[in-house]
Amino acid sequence: MNALELKSLSKSFGAQKALDDICLSVPTGSRTVIVGPSGSGKTTLLRMIAGFEFPDAGSLTLNGQTLVDSSHAVPAYQRQIGYVPQDGALFPHMSVAANIGFGLTDTGAARTERILALMDSVALDANMANRWPHELSGGQQQRVSLARALAQQPRLMLLDEPFSALDTGLRSAMRKMVARLLETAGVTTILVTHDQGEALSFADQLAVMRAGRLVQSGHPMDLYRYPGDEQTAHFLGEAVVMPARIESGWAHCDLGRVAVNSNGFCGSAQIMLRPEQLQLSDQPDSPDARQGCPAVVVERDFAGNTCTLTVELHPQASQDQGRSLLVRSTGMHAPPAGSAVQLSVLGPAHVFDLA
Repeated sequence: MNALELKSLSKSFGAQKALDDICLSVPTGSRTVIVGPSGSGKTTLLRMIAGFEFPDAGSLTLNGQTLVDSSHAVPAYQRQIGYVPQDGALFPHMSVAANIGFGLTDTGAARTERILALMDSVALDANMANRWPHELSGGQQQRVSLARALAQQPRLMLLDEPFSALDTGLRSAMRKMVARLLETAGVTTILVTHDQGEALSFADQLAVMRAGRLVQSGHPMDLYRYPGDEQTAHFLGEAVVMPARIESGWAHCDLGRVAVNSNGFCGSAQIMLRPEQLQLSDQPDSPDARQGCPAVVVERDFAGNTCTLTVELHPQASQDQGRSLLVRSTGMHAPPAGSAVQLSVLGPAHVFDLA
């Protein structure tokens, strides 16, 4: 069952088309991430769902209730939708407890008990209840903002890049904590971010936007492995793209003969591999080397447990003189620059849809 249905939503600001015919279904209890470059329309879409903006055309339905269509629009305060902005937007003149309890109808001991329960749910100590927002770290402020949104028992939670201002380690920990909390509470969630790694790790469903349009949506792993076009492929991570001739489920390219998911297509096309699909052997004279493609390591980018290598194909192997490819290796066993290696492919390459 879908909690949220977006149908043909469009929005313009003057001559600028911000959203163009957006259609998306968000399953109940799921975590959907809307990702895209700056200016793609993702924040405008989130604000439209919240009720801060209204579409020029289209409709929006939540749990069977129409919130927006051509005849009426439910105001934001009546939608029962939680919203956590990028900066937390806490009231600076209110304590932590007052911020969390803002809008609660409970009074007295019941109100205090409810606030403390919400603080506990987001891993905030009860002794922080009387602190002021400026006395909190960035991560603590985001937890207060999340608790305030949860206090209203929302039907839908909207997160607008809430982790972007946090340090890398804290960002990952907060993302995992929020995901567990919302899953336990059974709250349908939509996160907007421009961080590809964050999107892939948080989402049950990923929606990619570009220039005001929804270009592809689905399970994160499916979009990562089978992007609809080269631009989406590069946006979701590093990608190796090259021309190939497709015949009978195989691609003939600079890497030799590579299996592909061609669905019966034959002819010229572009294929894509992720760097982790490229495997290196530093023994070019071994029996297994006959299955690979000769190359040389020209650059090594060490990052601890992982290493990104730039390898250059042997001129005789590549139709494109000096073609360079990215390959990922373990940091401990990555060959140094100048090493002669054999390059082989793990798993099938993806063939871009030529339609």
